[in-house]
Amino acid sequence: MAAHDGSGALPVSALTEQIFGHLSRADQRAWAQAYLTGLLTTEGKKSVRRIAATVSGSPTASQSMHQFVNASPWEWGPVRAELTRWAEQRMTPRAWVLDVAVLRKRGDHSCGVHRRFVPATGRSVNCQLGIGAFLAAGAQAVPVHWGLLLPGAWVNDEQRRARARIPDDAGHRTIEQHALDLVDALEESTHLSAPPVVADLSYYTGVTSLVRGLSARGRDFVISLPGRTPVVPVGRSAVQRPYMAELPAAVEAQRLFDQVHSGHHRTATHDTLGGPAERTSVMTALVRLPELRLARHAPHHTYRLFAVRSYAGRRSTRMWLTNMAHRRTDELTALTGLQRRAGATVQQMESSFGLLDFEGRSYPGWHHHMTLVSAASAYSGLELSGERRGLVGTPG
Repeated sequence: MAAHDGSGALPVSALTEQIFGHLSRADQRAWAQAYLTGLLTTEGKKSVRRIAATVSGSPTASQSMHQFVNASPWEWGPVRAELTRWAEQRMTPRAWVLDVAVLRKRGDHSCGVHRRFVPATGRSVNCQLGIGAFLAAGAQAVPVHWGLLLPGAWVNDEQRRARARIPDDAGHRTIEQHALDLVDALEESTHLSAPPVVADLSYYTGVTSLVRGLSARGRDFVISLPGRTPVVPVGRSAVQRPYMAELPAAVEAQRLFDQVHSGHHRTATHDTLGGPAERTSVMTALVRLPELRLARHAPHHTYRLFAVRSYAGRRSTRMWLTNMAHRRTDELTALTGLQRRAGATVQQMESSFGLLDFEGRSYPGWHHHMTLVSAASAYSGLELSGERRGLVGTPG
C-alpha cells in the first residue's frame, strides 16, 4: 500500500489500488482512479464531461469515462466489500446504519425512476430510490453498499429491462428486503464483529418485516417504528403498571406511551448533530409484535420499545424498537443519533460528490456511480481534513 504523503492523507491512488486492484484490466483501474479523483476535485456539477475535463486533456476522455461508468462490465460487489474493509481499517463502526436516498430525476428513462410521495417533504417527486448501508461511529457515517428500488413498471417491462440492462436476478424487492440484503452484504464484507443495525424506515411500510428478518439473522438492532405500529405489552414494568388493565392485547405504539403518567418518564440528555445539548424524555416498555398466522409456531421475541420525545424547538416524538433490552437507555439513544449522521452524509454526497449528477440510464451504471461516489465520500471523510482537500492531485 502506498505511503502517506506529507499532509498525512493517503493518496487516492492507494485507495484505488485497494478497492479496484482486483480488476483485471489496467484501463479500468486507471479510469476508476480518474473518476474518483474527478469526484473529489471537480467544482460544481460532477457530470462525466466536467470530470473528464478536470482530470485529463484528452478529447476522448469523456467518452472513455462514460464507457467505464455506464457500460463496462466490472462487478461492484467486490469493490464495495473492499471499500468496507478499507473503512474498517480507519474506524471501528458502532453501528451499521441503513438509510434511504431520494434521487430526483427528470424524465422517465433512468433505471428505476418513478413518481412517488416522499413523506419527509410532503410532496410527490420523480426519483430513483436508493437504499444505503453506512458504517457509523462518532461524527462519521461512511457509505459502503447500495440497493436500487425497482418498481413493478421496471421489473415487469421486458423492453425497459433490456434497455437498462437489468440482470435477470434483479426483481421486485421491497425496501425492507433491500435493507436485509445490505445487512447480508455487510456480513460477508466485514472483518470485524457485527455492530447493531440502526435504521429509520418509519416512513415506509414493512418495518415489522425488517425487524423479523433481523431477529431471524440474530442481529442486534435499533429500528424506528411508525407510531401506529401495533405492539403487545409484555409484563408489568414500572412504565406499564398504572394502566395495564386498560390496554387491549395489541395497542398502537404511540398510544402505549400517551397513557403513561409523566411521573414515570425517564429523562436523558444527548447531543444533537452539530448543535447544543438537547433535552429529551425517554419512555420505555417491553413488547412483542403481533404474530403472523403463518408464524404462529415461531418463537415469541420480546423487544424493548422506547419513545424519545424532544423538547428542542418543535416538540416531536420518535418510536424505536430494539432487541437489546438490557442496554442502558443513554446507549440506545446514542445509537439513534447515528441515524442522523447517515442523513448528513447523503446530503454531503449530493452537494459535494455528485450523487445526483449521473447522466447514464443503465442499472450497472447506477451501481457503478454509487460505488464511486461512496468511495469519494469515504476518502474525504476518513482521509482528508478541510485543510487538505486541495492536495488530492490527479493521476499522471
